Amino acid sequence: MRLTIARKIALAVVAIVVLSIGTMAWVTSSNLQRGFIAYLNDMQAQDLDQLAELLAARYRKEGDFEWLRRQPRALRDVLDQMTPQIMADQGGPGRRRRDDMPPPRGEGPPPRGEGPPPRGEGPPPRGEGPPPPRRDAPPGLRDPMGFAARISIIDAQGGVLMGPPDFPPGMERKVAVDGATVATIRLRPLRQASGADASATGFLREQVRDILVLSVLLCVASILVALWLARHLLRPVAALRDVTARLARGQFDARAPLLSRDELAELALHVNAMAQALEENEQQRRRMIADISHELRTPLTVIRGEIEALLDGIRQADPGALESLHGEVLRLNKLVDDLHQLTLADAGDLQFDWQRLAFDELAQNVFERYQARAAAAGLVFTWSLPAGRVELEGDAGRLTQVIINLLENSVRYTDAGGRIVATLAADSTDAELTIEDSAPGVPDGAHASIFGRLYRVDHARTRERGGSGLGLAICKMLVEAHGGTIDASPSPLGGVAMRLRLPLHHKHRSA
Repeated sequence: MRLTIARKIALAVVAIVVLSIGTMAWVTSSNLQRGFIAYLNDMQAQDLDQLAELLAARYRKEGDFEWLRRQPRALRDVLDQMTPQIMADQGGPGRRRRDDMPPPRGEGPPPRGEGPPPRGEGPPPRGEGPPPPRRDAPPGLRDPMGFAARISIIDAQGGVLMGPPDFPPGMERKVAVDGATVATIRLRPLRQASGADASATGFLREQVRDILVLSVLLCVASILVALWLARHLLRPVAALRDVTARLARGQFDARAPLLSRDELAELALHVNAMAQALEENEQQRRRMIADISHELRTPLTVIRGEIEALLDGIRQADPGALESLHGEVLRLNKLVDDLHQLTLADAGDLQFDWQRLAFDELAQNVFERYQARAAAAGLVFTWSLPAGRVELEGDAGRLTQVIINLLENSVRYTDAGGRIVATLAADSTDAELTIEDSAPGVPDGAHASIFGRLYRVDHARTRERGGSGLGLAICKMLVEAHGGTIDASPSPLGGVAMRLRLPLHHKHRSA
């Protein structure tokens, strides 16, 4: 049988509850037995006081204890004149009856043969002794807890009147007559309930049995509750297991239900977020494959057409035909290089040559080189640089690639007669480069999307305006590798404003 999490939880709860209940039952029964024995000893201590009074009264009558010396029956006769504090006439726990009370101190027992007054007439008149011994009582009531067997009586001279001479420590009472101690009574206390009478041990046994029965019932109830609790707690886990199994099969539309508000619910939210990300990545992957196929098919189709025209003699192999083929090869090579850079970036293998450089000088060199390119496209390109030096740590080649990509986008997508304005500024922490162009701009809501891979506002992907759609994605990747940010927003000139921020002191990881 497989030990599932539900079974583990149920077994753990059952083990803890059974151990707790078992320990509680054992401690309770042990304390009950100790407390009950202590209660019996306390009651017998009161009976010992009564016995001392009876022996004092008999001593007054007899003048000595010779009648008691080594006479167990005489002691039994004295004990028959008293009722144990914990026993009623019926043998059960109860209070001492008035007609069983010992006579007042100094008065002796009544003559043999006289019985107690009729019930309801109250105690005997003063001067009369206690009731006669109950010789018709069964042995268990005459000596319900082995009282006589645990008694030792020592006279004033140290002689043993009753019991063993060497008696273990226990309860002790003095028998005093007219202020003088005539004897000492010692009672060995009860150590276990088996020394008590049948009714007392039966009562104790019944209580222990009830505790054990209740413990068993509680254990059974805990097992049932543990099984239900384990299944209830693991319902969200079962749902998560089904969802993750569907995700493993490629069903990225699977979502986990929220069945609670605890940590498992948070886990379900994380699983749903992961499923959402996987679904979006899968859709992006499919779109990317389709876009890459489209981008590769376009130059390959042109190259194929040019070559077939040359082979069929439709077109001569002149410099114009070769230049057209060369341009398509360059376009195809550019697309492959961009894809290669993105692949390296995703794998963390893109190499950087970190060094301290003057970013204002690097930007000025690129601006000067691109001024002729902008003029050829019919655009006016101006820029402004800060008065001070702007130094930062970075890869000069990668940052040059970023600026060229941004300027190339502006030149390619700005209508002839428009403007391009580049502004470099710096504060105490960052350098900010802004490149703005004139119309046309980007539709509202599309500024954040233009950094996506193979995303282009021009869905027709015309060869005149469109590139591979990977330039801005590469720019974003390179800027983030330098610890900076890049974003797009509407330009006051009517086009797009690209804003690039780079930290002046970036802690990079050496390649």
